[in-house]
Amino acid sequence: MANVTLNPPLVTTDLSQSRPRAPDWRTQERLIIAGLLVIDMITLAVAFLLALAARFNNPWLPYFGEFALSTYTRLILWGIPLYMLIFAIHRLYDPHTLFCGTSEYARVGNACTFGIVAVIVLGFFERNPSYEVSRGWLVAAWLLSILAVGGGRFVFRRIVHHLRWKGLLLARAVVLGTNEEAKAVAEQLRSNPGGGLQLIGFVGDHYEPGTHVLDGLRVLGSTADLSHLVRDHDIHEVIVAPTSVTREHLLDVHRTLSNFPHVHLRLSSGLYEILTTGVEIYDVGNVPLISLNRLRLSQFEAVLKSCLDYGLAIPGIIIVSPLLLLIAILVRCSSPGPIIYHRRVLGVGGKPFGAYKFRTMVVNADRVLADMLEKDPELRREYESGQKLKNDPRVTRLGRFLRRYSLDELPQVFNVLKGEMSLVGPRMISPEEAARYGKWSMNLLTVKPGITGPWQVMGRNDLPYDERVRLSMQYIRNYSIWTDIKLLYQTFMVVIKGKGAY
Repeated sequence: MANVTLNPPLVTTDLSQSRPRAPDWRTQERLIIAGLLVIDMITLAVAFLLALAARFNNPWLPYFGEFALSTYTRLILWGIPLYMLIFAIHRLYDPHTLFCGTSEYARVGNACTFGIVAVIVLGFFERNPSYEVSRGWLVAAWLLSILAVGGGRFVFRRIVHHLRWKGLLLARAVVLGTNEEAKAVAEQLRSNPGGGLQLIGFVGDHYEPGTHVLDGLRVLGSTADLSHLVRDHDIHEVIVAPTSVTREHLLDVHRTLSNFPHVHLRLSSGLYEILTTGVEIYDVGNVPLISLNRLRLSQFEAVLKSCLDYGLAIPGIIIVSPLLLLIAILVRCSSPGPIIYHRRVLGVGGKPFGAYKFRTMVVNADRVLADMLEKDPELRREYESGQKLKNDPRVTRLGRFLRRYSLDELPQVFNVLKGEMSLVGPRMISPEEAARYGKWSMNLLTVKPGITGPWQVMGRNDLPYDERVRLSMQYIRNYSIWTDIKLLYQTFMVVIKGKGAY
């Protein structure tokens, strides 16, 4: 392969001259970190003071030992800087790890634990040994510091994410490559500005500069133009799709960007467009190796999701039990057949299970469907395109009402209690339907299917089948506990209107 010259004159028209230069990203980054430092110090001070009030001004838990406010004042004044140092060691001010999922809160918990140990050590060096530092205050300070710092960072994250969606506090980025993986990475980055990147285009050798690869995103130049592009477009991040470049090209890119210490070079996993489980990098024999995660959710995210599921499902069952009994009686009286229908679907890892639903169809529904599809080609096309029929003659009169308001799915709360389903998740599919997902089926089965999900909010059964698949993949890839809470609220509003269900 011929050597690639990385610094020839740029042959493309420099459009950066016609637009104002974006604010310096490094300055914005420093302001974000400075704001975070101030918030952490304030929340820590509040936590320590609340711990003082909770331990020494608490009528339900009186304190009978010696108390000197000056002792605790010194511990707080020395403790806060120590906490800041420990936070920095735990990478709580590292721009590369800020605002990146729930792992940040886990690091907050670990850092606060180390912090309270540091305060305990400080207590041994107090000038007045006759005063013993209250163990109750230490425990209260530890717990309150985790809650206060985590809460402060949560609010700060919401503010930063809101500003990013408004087009502020974004680092300018390009994608190196123009193949399918590069397009998938670009589409995801562009659809989620909360991630902190403003994607301005592609760098590639297979298209002429100026060619549009995605709507609104064009090729800015070739890899040979990279150093000029970084300068002229004020690039802060270069995201490489490894499947689109050769090893020699990648080494040349790394060599070029070594002259730009403020520019970060990142590599996609190489299978981004079909994997949603994420990857981790481990050093094995001093060789960095990428390990593919088997499950989409981290352990911490899985615990939070389980708390949400059981925390709502258990009281929910108790509250709606009279309604469940009433619907069961109505189903029994409205048509012959069982009350509960067990729909065979796939769970995590492709393990099949029976999803509970109130029966909404006649008992010989499969035979009726086969006869209808054989006689009516138009009906067959409708069923094959979306696996649903808008005017399905198999559905009973009561069944139409139950489906309209999703009451037929209430028994699936028992599937949640059994650990087979989640309140919110991707759309459940049958074993036969999995073939239609193709390469996406491996992603769908990394999380539990949900009683509700993005498809319920975006249009329910009115959505085309391909759109349901896309929404499920988007949910899995962008999962957060706050997304679940938002979808639960939106589902409630959609179900009340009864739109899109049949």
